Amino acid sequence: MKNILFVASEAVPFIKTGGLADVVGSLPKYFNKKEFDVRVMIPKYLCISDKFKSQLKYITHFYMDLAWRNQYVGILETKYEGIKIYFIDNEYYLTGDKPYGEMFTDIEKFTFFSKAALSALPLIGFKPDIIHCHDWQTGLVPVYLKDRFYQSEFFSGIKTIMTIHNLKFQGIWDLKTTRDITGLSMYYFAPDKLEAYGDANLLKGGLVYADAITTVSHTYANEIKTSFYGEHLDGLMNARSNVLTGIVNGIDYHEYNPETDSLISKNYNLKNFRKEKVKNKIALQEELGLEVNPKKFMLGIVSRLTDQKGFDLIAYVMDELCSLDVQLVVLGTGDEKYENMFRHFDWKYHNKVSANIFYSEEMSHKIYASCDAFLMPSLFEPCGLSQLMSLRYGTVPIVRETGGLKDTVEAYNEYEGTGTGFSFTNYNAHEMLHTIQYAMHIFYNRKREWNKVIDRGMAKDFSWKASAKEYEKLYHNLTLN
Repeated sequence: MKNILFVASEAVPFIKTGGLADVVGSLPKYFNKKEFDVRVMIPKYLCISDKFKSQLKYITHFYMDLAWRNQYVGILETKYEGIKIYFIDNEYYLTGDKPYGEMFTDIEKFTFFSKAALSALPLIGFKPDIIHCHDWQTGLVPVYLKDRFYQSEFFSGIKTIMTIHNLKFQGIWDLKTTRDITGLSMYYFAPDKLEAYGDANLLKGGLVYADAITTVSHTYANEIKTSFYGEHLDGLMNARSNVLTGIVNGIDYHEYNPETDSLISKNYNLKNFRKEKVKNKIALQEELGLEVNPKKFMLGIVSRLTDQKGFDLIAYVMDELCSLDVQLVVLGTGDEKYENMFRHFDWKYHNKVSANIFYSEEMSHKIYASCDAFLMPSLFEPCGLSQLMSLRYGTVPIVRETGGLKDTVEAYNEYEGTGTGFSFTNYNAHEMLHTIQYAMHIFYNRKREWNKVIDRGMAKDFSWKASAKEYEKLYHNLTLN
């Protein structure tokens, strides 16, 4: 039996700001229970809902030195869907109405969390073979393990994995402050360790000291070795490419299942989607005040409205897009310029464009189930989950070939009769527009072919099962060495 501990700053259903929480909360359930005892450790934020806090059981507490002070560390636990979850408690660091705030307080908060996570292990009677760390918030775990914990017999032989969910976020602060807070010696603040461009970089520390590095798709693992995607760490990613692998994320196939989803108007499956799926479209057209027409090509977007997600491309051709025989349904919040742009086009083309500038889990499910196609023209996309959800619901993805989008959406080839979606290569607004027009041409003029694209997409398996098998292989290899 191998013991694995996930250490992360968030996990569903307890606390979530992004895709990281989905991975940490969902993936552990899918490992082979006979071979792996997988547990999770996260901070006990004050903003976790009382419903969950009331289920936590106190284990013990201790005091730990950090940043000139002796800090209280409480350890609590609960079991959720068969997985043991540990919570690190400290009211000084973990107050506030959201998990992240100012970078300065975050650096100290997650330095505390990383050190406390390691310090807690002997007290909970769980010695991991592997500590699986996620993003910069846990970047100091591999560093501390090699530093002050290395001498202790309990910690000998523990391996670490660092998973990058988005290389853009690195945990950067000035050297002096970081040295004072972490208590690490000058030795660690050299260019081949935590120092980067005159500052301290917590993610870099984790990437230097981890025994293995993963990221959330095969293509993104290659992209981050280039200067365009590498966020100034491409040199390090190349240097460590021998221990870098890409494993694509999955989605929860119980939660995202058109056959049983209670949030959509009409349930359907791979066998009957030709008749039943369109009933969701009609219901959504009625709900949003769009022209009710089952034959109209409906394009969906569920996203943060930011440059990273390709909204500058959409803005550039929005008038041209609205002149086509199309309906556009948008859900999400983000940059004010994009929020206002969609509001404007909703006003200008009210029976064609529906701008829903908020976030709603229920509405997102309705869009995945109702639309004919789903647009994701991202500048970069480490993995992306929306395209996996749209494939699951028989909504054809139209994506730019980057990161996880390239790995999970196979471009339609009309000559070979293959593909699960439509894609374009260059970050170019008119290339995107032509791809949308090509998809519309197949939808309107070659309906049988369109339905076969849906068939192939819905038959794909992007559940966590496949990802878990890849991680199991990695864990085996790591514990052999």
